[in-house]
Amino acid sequence: MDPIIASRKELFASLSEPDRLTIDAQEGGCGVVGFAASVPVRGRHIFEPSFQMRNRGNGKGGGIAAAGFIPEQLGVDAQTLREQYILQVALLDPAAENEVEQAFIHPCLDVSHKTRLFPETDWQALGLPVKPPDIVRYFVRVKPDVLAKFAADKALGELADRMVEDEFIFQNSFRINDQFYASLGEKRAFVLSHARNLMIFKIVGYAEDVVRYYGLEDFCAQVWIAHQRYPTKGRVWHPGGAHPFIGMNEALVHNGDFANYYSVSEYLSQHNLKQQFLTDTEVSVQLFDLWSRVYKYPLEYVIEAMAPTTDLDFDQLPAEKRRVYRAIQAMHVHSSPDGPWFFIIARSDPDHDKFQLLGITDTSMLRPQVFAIQEGDVSIGLVASEKQAIDATLLSLAGDDPRFRLVADRYWNARGGSHTDGGAFAFTVQASGDGGAAMLTCTDKFGRPITAPPGEFRVNTGVEPRAPQSGAQLVRRLEEGLAEGNTYELMGLITGELTTLGLDHFRWVCREIERIAGQDDMRFERALKLLTYLNDRRYDCGAMRRSSVLQIIRATIDRLLGGVTPIGDGGPGLFRRIDWKTRHRLEMPTSFENTLVIDAKGFAPEGDDCDATLLVKAFQTGWRRFIVYGMIGQRFTGCGFGPESDGVRIDIYGSSGDYLASGIDGMEIHVHGSGQDQLGQILKRGKLVVHGDVGQTFMYGAKGGEIYVLGNTAGRPLINAAGRPRVVINGTSLDFLAESFMAGDPHQGGGFVILNGIQFDDRGHIRDLESPYPGSNLFSLASGGAIFVRDPYRKLLPEQLNGGEFAELTGDDWTLILPYLEANEHLFGISVKRDLLTVEHVRRAPREVYRKVRAVRLQVLGAKAKK
Repeated sequence: MDPIIASRKELFASLSEPDRLTIDAQEGGCGVVGFAASVPVRGRHIFEPSFQMRNRGNGKGGGIAAAGFIPEQLGVDAQTLREQYILQVALLDPAAENEVEQAFIHPCLDVSHKTRLFPETDWQALGLPVKPPDIVRYFVRVKPDVLAKFAADKALGELADRMVEDEFIFQNSFRINDQFYASLGEKRAFVLSHARNLMIFKIVGYAEDVVRYYGLEDFCAQVWIAHQRYPTKGRVWHPGGAHPFIGMNEALVHNGDFANYYSVSEYLSQHNLKQQFLTDTEVSVQLFDLWSRVYKYPLEYVIEAMAPTTDLDFDQLPAEKRRVYRAIQAMHVHSSPDGPWFFIIARSDPDHDKFQLLGITDTSMLRPQVFAIQEGDVSIGLVASEKQAIDATLLSLAGDDPRFRLVADRYWNARGGSHTDGGAFAFTVQASGDGGAAMLTCTDKFGRPITAPPGEFRVNTGVEPRAPQSGAQLVRRLEEGLAEGNTYELMGLITGELTTLGLDHFRWVCREIERIAGQDDMRFERALKLLTYLNDRRYDCGAMRRSSVLQIIRATIDRLLGGVTPIGDGGPGLFRRIDWKTRHRLEMPTSFENTLVIDAKGFAPEGDDCDATLLVKAFQTGWRRFIVYGMIGQRFTGCGFGPESDGVRIDIYGSSGDYLASGIDGMEIHVHGSGQDQLGQILKRGKLVVHGDVGQTFMYGAKGGEIYVLGNTAGRPLINAAGRPRVVINGTSLDFLAESFMAGDPHQGGGFVILNGIQFDDRGHIRDLESPYPGSNLFSLASGGAIFVRDPYRKLLPEQLNGGEFAELTGDDWTLILPYLEANEHLFGISVKRDLLTVEHVRRAPREVYRKVRAVRLQVLGAKAKK
């Protein structure tokens, strides 16, 4: 037995058995977010994404963790911060402070610094149901004689001194928790955290309330993580049960629920680890700490033990990796968390002057997650339940420090247990060692780097933009084109010029477009269309980074729309603008007004005062054409219009939220960017166009509609869809595409999906994905409809199907799907002939490029069952 594990045997044998609860809390759909930056950033920036995901919480549990501090803010020097443990004790009963110190601190720990945290605001004023705990913070080292005796008594003399000291701190905290928390009906105190250069705060409330209550708005750290909602096991609605949980050098939050919580607990008990808070988050961090600190597994092996690679992905691993993974699974598969979960972990490694942010997703991928990276003068890696939370973080950061930008260089989803990236990513902040700037890097589970594309990235809004050498000619072409309505040709002109421009030049071009747009409504509408093309389409940005080009375009669109005449101000014009302050002015459109522009920035994410409710009211007063801009995660856009909303069109700019277009019946919605989760649920009729990716459970239970997605869909799109949904996905889906699809015969009015399996590279060129569909359970247990997959190299395997079968593409099939591919070409510029049917520079017949997946006939299923 490992000496550290053996050292705990006597300790845990004598501890009291906690009272196990018989009723679990409901399964959770928590909100989690985290980011790691190359420079320390303020706590107010974890506030913003937490607030944006408030609907994922319930006010019964919220917490944050941070790592990588500025020593002066903690009242210590750099050496103390690096070498000493920050022991934070939560006092539920203030009278317990002296008892904790007399029993577990002064006898064994040298305290160099002690601070009592005082609240910055009244807990009742924040609307908190329970007073947050008082926190006492100690900077400590184990007394040398105590440590020597511990090492001798526990037979740990062969271990490095720091490993022994880590274990003493770990066990000492366990003793504190047992005496003052786990063994009592009335809880008095518990250890929040005990790591070096890492701390945890948590309350009964929301994560953003932690920041406000403890006054962390200006407190700086290089890694932040946050969690909304109470735990899914254990003592809920209590600060001790809220996330994050501490291991030794890591804090963990998670979204999900374990089906095998008790079996994992039993595995841990066999390794002399018991649970004091009885939550699945607690056992998660205990597993991580056991495998990483005690067993010293490399991070890749820890991830494999938690989320085992299986099935087709396992078979596609290199032989040596299969051998190692097989051994890991044989040892740990019974202790791997089972069920939907997604972990975000903050790690501190001060001995090597580095900190990490980890995101790990389980193999079932039932919980949403989005990753992002931005590199430049400062760099940041982000991970969250929703993309809009990432965008909210960048918006907050950019307002505080212009070195951060509003758009990440890359956004992506993880496919748990995949052979390509392992479904896990690590952002590492490494100090320079010479006092210079820290470096941030990102790697996947296998250690392969994820980097931003090259190119100019600094958007210098503080200086006047410069005209390019061809400026006079370009302005003349813009004037003529916007007067004549040649917006598509103008887009080609500008994108052709981009390869020779810098960002200051491009700012000048956008300013000229904005100037021309102010001349009249006709030019305004055409200029908006031109800028929208530039925002939506993929093209070569030359020496500029696309993320910075998008920031300039989107800022121009916002200024353009922000200049629209406010509603109720009178005067001519087709457009009227309404915002939070003027929402009470809503009135029916006049005879010449046809478009209502809604500034969403001040509106609540959902509820009676949200912009989605205002849209419905505007529709009821007679408006039919809408533009919504400045979105920062608002949800339910397009919902609530009722039956037969034909003739309505909504254009969305900004970072839209969940449930967009759910239940629509006839309207048309264009999302000029990526979507979130639950888009198009139970959609009945209408048209939805997404100029980016979409999140989890896209079109769940949809009955119809014509849908186009430029990029990827995440996990479980079109589950239980029925009727006649007709969907074009140009990228791919992570897993379970069209599970239980019930859409009848596509040639008799039923539904289908077209999966093109393509992507755009950093130069805007179309490339085939490694596989058009990387997961399993394609068309799983479907009873009708079909999927038409662009698979010219026949990479899809029968093993990826479950209740479906391959069939030759017929002429009738091609006649059926061609109009949708032509509409797709019109929307996204993806040419049927040049981009889809041309393979290795040769035009192919449709049947050589596309494959049909159809539902297995019932008699076939019956025959298989008899066998």
